Amino acid sequence: MNTAAKLSAYGAALVLAAGGAWATGTAVGPFTGAAGVHGGENAGHGDVHSGTVAEAATTDEPGGLASSRGGYTLTPTSTTLTPGTTTPFTFRITGPDGHAVTAFDVEHEKRLHLVVVRRDTAGFRHVHPDLAADGTWSVPLPVAEAGSYRAFADFKPAGGPATTLGVDLVAPGDFRPVDHPPSKTSTVDGYRVRLDGELVPGRTSKVTVTVTEDGRPVTDLQPYLGAYGHLVALRGGDLAYLHVHPDGAPGDGRTPAGPAVTFHAEVPSAGTYRLFLDFRHAGQVRTAEFTVDAREEDGA
Repeated sequence: MNTAAKLSAYGAALVLAAGGAWATGTAVGPFTGAAGVHGGENAGHGDVHSGTVAEAATTDEPGGLASSRGGYTLTPTSTTLTPGTTTPFTFRITGPDGHAVTAFDVEHEKRLHLVVVRRDTAGFRHVHPDLAADGTWSVPLPVAEAGSYRAFADFKPAGGPATTLGVDLVAPGDFRPVDHPPSKTSTVDGYRVRLDGELVPGRTSKVTVTVTEDGRPVTDLQPYLGAYGHLVALRGGDLAYLHVHPDGAPGDGRTPAGPAVTFHAEVPSAGTYRLFLDFRHAGQVRTAEFTVDAREEDGA
């Protein structure tokens, strides 16, 4: 499978260095329904979730680098956010005919996944907007601080290709970028999450996250969007986007509910990546963050 296809794997987030810091770029449920129509939101989901399409043919360009690809365009109503508030964020996806797309396939229990992150990769959010009959998506978007943000729309139009589009947003005000030193451990709300494995550019890399709470292994992770975890990576330098889901599925008779969750991902190049893991336990979704380097193997 080539790099673009791997970047399509849902199993499907990558960042721009700005001012010496990171650059890049909960849930409001959409309509229920079979793909492309209202009703049946719990339809099955496929393996491919995010990716990009070229204007005429598939390329190796990662997802989220453009606001328009393959005839599909991400158009926000406004690109200005208000720091310190929850801003209503609305947008449309227009298709090759220039009209708003109103029919989307269900991918991992949702028609569209929206990831928003400040360009230094602070304030990461993975949310799920509502879709109106006219093709307008809307979601309340909490914005804690000022800065430049990147929004990624990850979707599959009914009968069309899996697509990830990105657009820049701005929250005016005093911006102080945050530095993220390398780290393969993350703590959040009393949970400690460890990342094991190495990212090797251009090939499938196995990485495993292990979740503990107050030092005890968590063996009862709860399904979130049809999986025990969702991993988003953001690459330093250009905001390229990767969204990967783990091996197995809840209830398949072979996948344990923790403490370890294994992913297979392919990063397109060497460099520093910010990784974000969404996991659910005790009825709440939490996000663990990591900063890792992807390096060529010796002799490569």
